[in-house]
Amino acid sequence: MQLIDKMDEQILRVIVADARVAFLEVARMCGVSGAAIHQRVQRLFQKGVLKGAEYVLDPESVGYETCAYIGLFLKDPEQFDQTVDALKEIPEVVECHYTTGRYDMFIKIYARNNHDLLNLIHDKLQPLGLSSSETIISFHEAFRRQVPIMEVKEC
Repeated sequence: MQLIDKMDEQILRVIVADARVAFLEVARMCGVSGAAIHQRVQRLFQKGVLKGAEYVLDPESVGYETCAYIGLFLKDPEQFDQTVDALKEIPEVVECHYTTGRYDMFIKIYARNNHDLLNLIHDKLQPLGLSSSETIISFHEAFRRQVPIMEVKEC
């Protein structure tokens, strides 16, 4: 089942490159009306192709010097849902993934510094029922990007 067509692909390429671009500019680039762009973007949201539009903060600019990835081992793996709910209450945890391999879960967390990271692990993560955790500190994010937009093949 194909979720997008060629026009949607073209629109996505433009708005992913610059989320602040005006719909009228997208319409000009795609050769359709602004209303058509608005309707298609709304449809892409409804289908779940687009998840949102957001401004992206630079963590260091707002006081978070330490970024870490932490593999979590749960004492009771049946507590996944409760652990995820508890992790959602910790603002410094910005991603949480169910994984295969060594860890029950893998999270991305920001802290003001290494000392703050230690406190977050000790005071907020350990009480969640972890048997242990493994932390990897990121020195620098080399790049981040969206997934590529696959070329749509017409039927």
